[in-house]
Amino acid sequence: MIAPAAPRARAKPRLIAGVDEAGRGPLAGPVSVAAVILNPRRRIDGLDDSKKLTEARREALYPLIVERALAWRIEFVEVEEIDRLNIFQATMLGMRRAVQALTPQAEFVRVDGNHLPKGLPCAGEALIGGDASEPAIMAASILAKVARDRMMRDLHDRFPHYGFDQHKGYSTPVHLAALKQHGPCPQHRRSFAPVRIAEQTLSLF
Repeated sequence: MIAPAAPRARAKPRLIAGVDEAGRGPLAGPVSVAAVILNPRRRIDGLDDSKKLTEARREALYPLIVERALAWRIEFVEVEEIDRLNIFQATMLGMRRAVQALTPQAEFVRVDGNHLPKGLPCAGEALIGGDASEPAIMAASILAKVARDRMMRDLHDRFPHYGFDQHKGYSTPVHLAALKQHGPCPQHRRSFAPVRIAEQTLSLF
């Protein structure tokens, strides 16, 4: 009697994309989402959660990730979509767009956080604290953060009253004071309460 063949183990996914975002909390500017498939043959030393790295270190790692990754993509979800969808849905949309745009396509996706976007082209998982444990997510967090910071510096040139180059749109005392004095600009998120309140207050005078 011939014993039945043992079931073949499923092959481990080869092209794993890490996904992360920057800019969910700010009162102004887009949310930035990046997806990265690292190349195991082209090591990048020093990867970490972007929040743990200095700005100079993030800027130094950015071109290395772009050069050495098998695939990468950065997507911006603009203020209009954030206000229309809400920030959570806008972030999920950006993640889906970033993954779908990868070439080659990912075979598996790992997303930082506790929610996996719907409509991904492959299977995936959400990892709480993934930006501190998964190198591909670390790389994505760096690309998303650097890209967004650069955009906020550009927005500062257009709207210098708010100090976007310093606080990147977050609700710092300086930013809140500028909102109170000048009201929101087109890059402020009206769906966020401090912006909405500032606009309503100025309209009374």
